Amino acid sequence: MQPGMGTVAKPSAFMPEKRRRMNLVGICMNIFFPWIVFCLLYAMLSFSFHYRHPTWAWIVVGCGFLVVALMLFVAFRARRRGNEPMWYNFAALALFLAVLLAAVFGDMNFWYNMQPFYDIENLNTYPNVDPSLDRGQQRMDAGRVYFTQDTRVDTTKAMGFKNLDIYCVAPIVKGEKAPVTFDFWAVGINCCSGQSPDFRCGQYANPRARSGLRLMRDDQRPFFRLAVQQAEAAFKITAAHPLFFYWMQDPVAEMNAYRDEGFKYYLLGIFSHFAFNLFCVVCAVVGFSKVGA
Repeated sequence: MQPGMGTVAKPSAFMPEKRRRMNLVGICMNIFFPWIVFCLLYAMLSFSFHYRHPTWAWIVVGCGFLVVALMLFVAFRARRRGNEPMWYNFAALALFLAVLLAAVFGDMNFWYNMQPFYDIENLNTYPNVDPSLDRGQQRMDAGRVYFTQDTRVDTTKAMGFKNLDIYCVAPIVKGEKAPVTFDFWAVGINCCSGQSPDFRCGQYANPRARSGLRLMRDDQRPFFRLAVQQAEAAFKITAAHPLFFYWMQDPVAEMNAYRDEGFKYYLLGIFSHFAFNLFCVVCAVVGFSKVGA
């Protein structure tokens, strides 16, 4: 039979079936909009806005989830009107993941890197601190402390308190004469035996180290205080107002390391999310193009 005389043309390998037309605007929006939301929220939760306005930071995160709910409502209305809601549904899912991942990883980056940096930056710096003369009450606002010459960590009076991890402490002293009160302590985690007086925390073996960077973790401080109380009982000493420091040579370099780590993880996060979101969009394009083919 000749074509057009009642016959129906069969599909051919050389004439593939017509596929669904893709919405280029929707594709571009789904590539960039969730990524921009992620970048903004990740920055807001990682850096100084979270430190100065923590409540507002989480309110903005809540607004991000409201945008997800709004996108789901738009998808529902599109379906009710007979329009195709696939890209609206995908946008809602992509935005939900962007907000959730930004909240989780931004808070982690802030907690482990940027908050210690901001805390110490806002505290005072004290040079020439003599642990045999100065008292803890005089240096309550210390963030960085530079001790006088001949200051050392007295590892013979080290003590450890075990609560899953071992919280290690050792007094910072000058010379051989014991002070009236041991108020300056070098600290670390899992760097002593907890039984014998040994201490391998921080730069304990560096002869040029005679500085301290203040411990800022509120969840760790009570365990270090318990270790100091054990040392008081074991060595018959007094620690009226103990302050805890990481023993090192250059506190400024350590502070900058916190900041650099925070920026590094921020950049790593935004590039990783862009690659992940782009991969998801490509998979969606391939999948949606086959629907209804």
